[in-house]
Amino acid sequence: MSSLSTPESRAVSPGGPDPLLVLLDPAARQADGESVRIARDVLCGGADCKVALPESVSELDRLLAHRGRRRPVVIGSDLALQRVLQALHRQRELGADAVGVVPIGRPGAVGVARGLGVPGEPVAAARAVIQGSSRKLDLLVDDGGGVVLGGVRIQPYRLGRRSALRSLWAKLAAADRGSPHGSAAQLRVEADGRLLADLHQPVRLLQVNLPPDGGVMELVLRRAGAAHRVRAASLTVAGRGFGYEADGHPLGPVRTRTWTVHAGAWELMLPAG
Repeated sequence: MSSLSTPESRAVSPGGPDPLLVLLDPAARQADGESVRIARDVLCGGADCKVALPESVSELDRLLAHRGRRRPVVIGSDLALQRVLQALHRQRELGADAVGVVPIGRPGAVGVARGLGVPGEPVAAARAVIQGSSRKLDLLVDDGGGVVLGGVRIQPYRLGRRSALRSLWAKLAAADRGSPHGSAAQLRVEADGRLLADLHQPVRLLQVNLPPDGGVMELVLRRAGAAHRVRAASLTVAGRGFGYEADGHPLGPVRTRTWTVHAGAWELMLPAG
């Protein structure tokens, strides 16, 4: 782990901005190092900052566990923000402090943060961290300890093609379909205890969206000749082996997974007003 001392850092007077723990995403530095530098300069020019570059999950855990009064701020992608929230969830510190984020990365890698209202321009996003206001937001938590900010997607054929080289689950899903050209999988899907699909009803798509503060998730389930739109607080999916995307990132394979909405579980710094 690299802890980066910054000459721009300065102490602020009591009653000023909270001290910050600025966590740099290595992928963001590679994608747009200049934007990372600008965001860091704005943050360190307006608050007392400790800047660090965590290089592993254990180092991220240690930094967050010893942050003291410093609010966590992520400079990077949705995945980097998700990792910080997951670490805070592991430490039972989720919601203890408002989290800030400066989204930096390719457009597809920062869509969740942008969708939550975080400015896309580094200076504006950094100023929102220092001068903005916090908003309580919902979160999906799964039974394996994972967290999801925006949504979950299960689309067997499309995911199988895209993730074949990265994940064993694609092979398991193909075996369930019985054909590499199939476009459905055998899954049992329950929402709030209500059965939406059983193993004899192949699923073509399951899309879960999490509104920021609705207290429920919104599900779209598509089968051959049928589609369901449901709002629920919990979702359980089971099968012989399936993969899924959480906030756009492939995970799995698993045989069962339950997601539950945790209302107002965390706070995000957004532009005031």
